[in-house]
Amino acid sequence: MQYDADVVVVGAGLAGLVAAAELADAGRRVIIVDQEPEQSLGGQAFWSFGGLFFVDSPEQRRMGIRDSRELAWQDWLGTAGFDRDEDAWPRRWAEAYVDFAAGDKRAWLRQMGHRSFPVLGWAERGGYDATGHGNSVPRFHITWGTGPGLVEPFERRVRAAADKGLIRLCFRHRVDELLATNGTIHGVRGAVLAADSAARGEPTSREENEPFSFNAQAVIVAAGGIGGNHELVRANWPDRLGTPPEHMVSGVPAHVDGRMLGITESAGGRVINRDRMWHYVEGLQNWSPIWPRHGIRVLPGPSSLWFDARGRRFPAPLYPGSDTLGQLAHIQSTGYDYSWFVLNQSIIRKEFALSGSEQNPDLTGRSWRMTAKRAVGSKATGPVEAFKAHGADFVVRDSIESLVAGMNELSGDGLLDAADMRDQIAARDRELANPFTKDFQIMAMHNARRFLGDKLIRTARPHRMLDPKHGPLIAVRLNILTRKTLGGLETDLEARVLGADGAPVPGLYAVGEAAGFGGGGMHGYRSLEGTFLGGCLFSGRSAGRACAAAVA
Repeated sequence: MQYDADVVVVGAGLAGLVAAAELADAGRRVIIVDQEPEQSLGGQAFWSFGGLFFVDSPEQRRMGIRDSRELAWQDWLGTAGFDRDEDAWPRRWAEAYVDFAAGDKRAWLRQMGHRSFPVLGWAERGGYDATGHGNSVPRFHITWGTGPGLVEPFERRVRAAADKGLIRLCFRHRVDELLATNGTIHGVRGAVLAADSAARGEPTSREENEPFSFNAQAVIVAAGGIGGNHELVRANWPDRLGTPPEHMVSGVPAHVDGRMLGITESAGGRVINRDRMWHYVEGLQNWSPIWPRHGIRVLPGPSSLWFDARGRRFPAPLYPGSDTLGQLAHIQSTGYDYSWFVLNQSIIRKEFALSGSEQNPDLTGRSWRMTAKRAVGSKATGPVEAFKAHGADFVVRDSIESLVAGMNELSGDGLLDAADMRDQIAARDRELANPFTKDFQIMAMHNARRFLGDKLIRTARPHRMLDPKHGPLIAVRLNILTRKTLGGLETDLEARVLGADGAPVPGLYAVGEAAGFGGGGMHGYRSLEGTFLGGCLFSGRSAGRACAAAVA
């Protein structure tokens, strides 16, 4: 058989770029195919906040954080909750990834020019016991340059290899079938789609120009998950998270549709853990959308009061930033698919961040001058203030009575009682009269401020919510926002796709979200955050190196 390349990589997102770069470094010839135009190179990583999970990093040590590989693995196991026979490979991937995060991950990235913002974030704080869900310490390292800054070194490597003739980039090539002979995968077949000048993230045409096929010694599937396909999300929705939401916003463009998972399964690959998924509960309708149902996630500090649709405060420990899927299950148990943050100007100024590269122009643009402005003045960042002014989910008022009236008008459900809301908030405010309290959320606020990073830029000084000096009052309706697929194609530690019999499908590899970020679901049921991009890096590197050796 005549080969067009040594390896075909399906998908030009971060995982695919990493795999292709490693293959080219080993001298292998690679074709990258992607159904989207060239302007979407980098996939979902480009839109991301660029958060990465490192363990016992210099950034942590400089901020007085004592971390270790043992503590990180304890947190991972308590969060993942592996409990199935099919978790054998995901657990192996998880342990290998924690070793990577505690080992050469940072040095490997730094030699390519990657740098982290010096102040860490503390995501998924848990609030249960030492062996339960959550990060015991802050581990969320923000890429200086956010998502584009993380994509940049791998795009540079891929384009340099393309200049040498080792990599061929084929955009607008949609794969419809994996080619196989006697069970061995040896290429792809599909359609070349019409050229499209749509901006990155915008929907593109599916008009077909002509068929294509490429033969190779191996194929690496790097085509992402299902977050843009709400029908498939609902079909895979697990009972443990309640009834699937009727209304959701999308954290990813529409082309993240999961179609390559089905195509790979038809070619003999095994998909596991379909019911494990990661959707956020702090989603905003984007007032300036790029893709259909475009949502933006709030990255909250610990002080906003969280109420369900009927105005009942969330129970401990489901406070902002604690347990994403615990919060999701709680919301869905209420019979409504939205909830409310109630806060004020002092809290939104310090505690509201928006996820995504386009919502953080200071960090994305690597501007220290712009970043320093976050620490001064009475206003939040420009993007946050724009949402407060224009966002469909925001209500801003000077009194609790008018705030609740606005909330009822916005929801259209009329479920909230102003007197009851005032009583709950006033009760919380009374707990601030002493340095000790029985309110677990206030305890969490005090604990957060013991971490220097939170005290400096992420947690407001505790104060009475109804104090007019900290006004106006703000209510934010929160939507369910689709994002990540935690299950996927089962793979061994060389990223080879496994079939129903547990043996590798010859010539077939999978990386990134398509592989559940490794093994078919290395996160188990929950994520510690900063591990999705990291899973793309690790699985892409593993596949590229293993595949390079296999096709030599």
